[in-house]
Amino acid sequence: MKRLDPAEYRPVDRMSLGDLEALRLILRGGSVIDWRRLHFETPEEVDGFLGQNLFSLDDPRDEARLRAILGQAVEYLRGAFGYRVAAQVADPADVRDLFLFASGAKEPRHRRIACVVLKCMHVVHHLEARELLFRTPIREADLSEMVDRRVMAEAKRMAHLGFPVVEFSGNVKTRASLITKLISKRESVAAQVFDRVRYRIVTPRPDQVAPVVRHLASTLFPFNYVVPGQTQNSLLRFRQIVGLHPRADDLVQQLQAPLELEAGETAPFNEFSAEGYKVLNFVVDLPVRIDAFVKPPASPAEDLGRVVFSLVEFQVVDAATARANEVGEASHERYKKRQVMKVLRRLSRGLVVPKKAPGARKKKRRGRPQR
Repeated sequence: MKRLDPAEYRPVDRMSLGDLEALRLILRGGSVIDWRRLHFETPEEVDGFLGQNLFSLDDPRDEARLRAILGQAVEYLRGAFGYRVAAQVADPADVRDLFLFASGAKEPRHRRIACVVLKCMHVVHHLEARELLFRTPIREADLSEMVDRRVMAEAKRMAHLGFPVVEFSGNVKTRASLITKLISKRESVAAQVFDRVRYRIVTPRPDQVAPVVRHLASTLFPFNYVVPGQTQNSLLRFRQIVGLHPRADDLVQQLQAPLELEAGETAPFNEFSAEGYKVLNFVVDLPVRIDAFVKPPASPAEDLGRVVFSLVEFQVVDAATARANEVGEASHERYKKRQVMKVLRRLSRGLVVPKKAPGARKKKRRGRPQR
């Protein structure tokens, strides 16, 4: 069987089971912690996935870092729950074997425990990356710039390869916009603003949205770092996507969760969006290498690596839906007005209300508005 290039444009009818599982995770805002298996078949596929996470096994420091994370995960499982972790899993000859075990592609008897170990590694890496970011003297603006360079480099490559994208643009929320959004939320915590840095992607046709999202999850961001519970999807239905595949009946039987799963879930709702507004919004923790900002640790035990994460929002929509979203109650102008009115009500209860209506003084904007 011919191996597919993960970077190529792949319509739904050519997607693998792993592609569909990753796409489903994004569409419903799920968590990889709930997965029971991975879908890697070769060491080269694992290399690609590690590359998305900004690890290279050609770099001894990266391999040592992965093994350190593995060691912490195994220690946690043995100490906290008394797990019996097989030696091949706790200390594999090749780190990539761990991912092949979890996929059942190698030593299927180790699949379950390898999955458990990788879930713990996922959390350990994330925690230590956060600690590294707190310890490192890097400005948020510098981190955002590094994110933008990485994302826009992929946008440029996609354009060069002829991907069906008519718009790939990004922006950073202004300070005023952040304040407004925080006040409009009941839980006014800065960490809950997930869209400081955001990118809008528009495809010519609706059927091209899913393949473009799959591509991004194969080349730009690791699907395992999609932020759970932060997807707003009124655009695509996973059941319909699977139905387009020529092997739909067979693939449905192999899914990790029943096809009816989404039917029993309530999708996150933005109270300021109109009923007819349709879009796919999701948030990822994008890995960023900050080697230039990291001082050598005093001891191996203090090494937190050189990868941190930055929250990035992606908004994906087709051109016809994008145009419909800018008409009537679904328009960005009406959206912002509803949001501003909510903020004014919260701020002015029992106090002075400004005489001028919100939006009385309008400023010119550049580019297409984004929510």
